[in-house]
Amino acid sequence: MKRILVGIKRVVDYNVRVRVKPDGSGVVTDGVKMSINPFDEIALEEALRIRERGGAEEIVVATIGPQDTQQQLRTALAMGADRALLVEHATPVEPLDVARVFLKLIEREQPFLVILGKQAIDDDNNQTGQMLAALWNRPQATFASRVELADGKATVTREVDAGLEVLEVDLPAVLTTDLRLNEPRYVKLPEIMKAKKKPLETIPLASLGVEPRQRVKPVRYEPPPQRQKGVMVKSAQELVEALKKKGLVA
Repeated sequence: MKRILVGIKRVVDYNVRVRVKPDGSGVVTDGVKMSINPFDEIALEEALRIRERGGAEEIVVATIGPQDTQQQLRTALAMGADRALLVEHATPVEPLDVARVFLKLIEREQPFLVILGKQAIDDDNNQTGQMLAALWNRPQATFASRVELADGKATVTREVDAGLEVLEVDLPAVLTTDLRLNEPRYVKLPEIMKAKKKPLETIPLASLGVEPRQRVKPVRYEPPPQRQKGVMVKSAQELVEALKKKGLVA
């Protein structure tokens, strides 16, 4: 069966203003709306479009997290995924261990394509896709803004500093998605109801033979400094003088 594996992550919704805990030990999540990482939504949408074009037969969506993460998996199922896998683990997992977990899922599911968001909006690491490709020993195409599949290959257009770059990689492969690739579909109530009957399997992390460990220890979380109030100037000369006083221009 031609299967696509899509990875998603549960994050604080991008419309929510992130607040740091008073003791600086982390971000407030109690009572905060959680959603699928936006780049991962784009990854899932691309997988759905590939299936709709006849390029795939099944889409499996997977995540790592606590039982609460089932909510985001159900949303992915409502978007159109066929099955969901929850690798249950109570605490955050670093990118290398996420890649190791997904390698185990690849060995189990045998997908011809793995699609991930290029990064998560909570940590912005942009590492998991690249690490997974290295561990799997398969090609990778990152920051995809266009994807075409044909004759056992993926042609991927990606944005680079100099413009656009086109890569052709053999399948199976790992792709990571950029914002301009597509616009995820809106989930309607009937699809949400149907998603409740779709299979969602819970897999203990320990059963995969992966022991996550902490390589980076956050010392303290701090909110960004508040923006200073702007100053109105009447002329370009006055602007230059103001910048000189701040030491911004010589």
